[in-house]
Amino acid sequence: MVLAELGGRISRALQQMSNATLIDEKVLAECLNEISRALLQADVQFKMVMNMQNNIKKIVNLDDLAAGHNKRKIIQQAVFNELCNMLDPGKAAFVPKKGKPNVIMFVGLQGSGKTTTCTKYAYHYQKKGWKPALVCADTFRAGAFDQLKQNATKAKIPFYGSYTETDPVKIAQEGVDTFKKENCDLIIVDTSGRHKQEASLFEEMRQVAEVSNPDLVIFVMDSSIGQAAFDQAQAFKQSVAVGAVIVTKMDGHAKGGGALSAVAATKSPVIFIGTGEHIDEFEAFETKPFVSRLLGMGDWSGFMDKIHEVVPMDQQPELLQKLTEGNFTLRIMYEQFQNIQNMGPLSQVMSMIPGFSQELMPKGRENESQAKIKKFMTMMDSMTNEELDSSNPKLMTETRVYRVARGSGRTIREVNEMLEEYKRLAKIWGKMKGLKIPKKGDMSAMSRNMNAQHMSKVLPPQMLKQIGGLGGLQTLMKQMGSKEGMFGGEGGMGGAMGFGGNRS
Repeated sequence: MVLAELGGRISRALQQMSNATLIDEKVLAECLNEISRALLQADVQFKMVMNMQNNIKKIVNLDDLAAGHNKRKIIQQAVFNELCNMLDPGKAAFVPKKGKPNVIMFVGLQGSGKTTTCTKYAYHYQKKGWKPALVCADTFRAGAFDQLKQNATKAKIPFYGSYTETDPVKIAQEGVDTFKKENCDLIIVDTSGRHKQEASLFEEMRQVAEVSNPDLVIFVMDSSIGQAAFDQAQAFKQSVAVGAVIVTKMDGHAKGGGALSAVAATKSPVIFIGTGEHIDEFEAFETKPFVSRLLGMGDWSGFMDKIHEVVPMDQQPELLQKLTEGNFTLRIMYEQFQNIQNMGPLSQVMSMIPGFSQELMPKGRENESQAKIKKFMTMMDSMTNEELDSSNPKLMTETRVYRVARGSGRTIREVNEMLEEYKRLAKIWGKMKGLKIPKKGDMSAMSRNMNAQHMSKVLPPQMLKQIGGLGGLQTLMKQMGSKEGMFGGEGGMGGAMGFGGNRS
């Protein structure tokens, strides 16, 4: 994630402040200065950073705080709130309504990923039962219609465009009218990418907006353009009524503070962020959960949403029963690998867990882990049902290992590496044996039967250390046991562990 380094620096500044024996003006100033430096180096506009620092100083008046107040928590909360204010313009974005055609117009700079984002946006709503359609009103860029056509065909979304018509206004009008007649409830108009200085193209954009009469205009911006986003966003705001922002390329390593500046400039909320090139690497944006993840505080609600997407509730009881028996098979490992892949980028998922940061899994290591999972799954595809369903490692003789290696196109050493990983996970799984799990997967009751001491034996030492040892784990489990936590929510602990899914 683009802002992982920024979040790490702010978190460390707050941690150093918390470690101070006495919180005085000097300690507060050092903390705020470090946070300000981190924001400025991430290309956040200077004026915004200074406003944030002044607002925190007004809120945290150390002289006026009574002796009983927890100064550390007050400062941390003030920083959290100010970062939220940077991203939140104070008004909700337009929400499409079913039962009528909703026209959404996309605008943005050249190279911002606008055409790809149009398809991602359509696909996101298509999965939720909407009937989207795409209109290519970009006649300025060569190959724009071909790109949209290819993306739409792959996602099975209807589209409209022309190789011969050069008037984008006419194409937009005809496309919108066509899909209204076909009862499409989400009509997305892709416009030409342009620069702030191109007056003729901005005039074209205004004309397209007049004929299509959009319910929402979305400004698509590249997260790496830095402070230039402020001026560019202002130019778009003056030309058309920008109602929302989508920030793309958040999976890169470029500076992403410009995203904050753009939101402040347009006074419009960020509604989605693009986290990769693939059509499903696109997630809804909510200010508080995002800032919470940025600062390493986690996002339980987002984590549970991921769980619910990949693990249907009705598929959990069988594996929960296997958990109590302590029998871990290669088939179960295969299913868990499937669930991990379906949850999306590992760094994104890890950042939703309190105490973890996206800095812990750099892009290279994440890709390496994903590649290893795919390699292991390929080997298991060459195994028999007997081998997959056995919990006896001795079943895999040299002859069987050789056969699997040949069948999967891998070496004997790689197959043995996969079997060693299986033994390691089986050992962890075995420690859960005897855990009392109520019938019908009552996870809130399960939480009462599981204590932090038990969980500390199950978690890998490195993970336990990152959480904060046994004390941190106890705090974490209290959060998990709350109404909206893991155990109290619908998904439960079974979902958190990725239980579910059957491989036929």
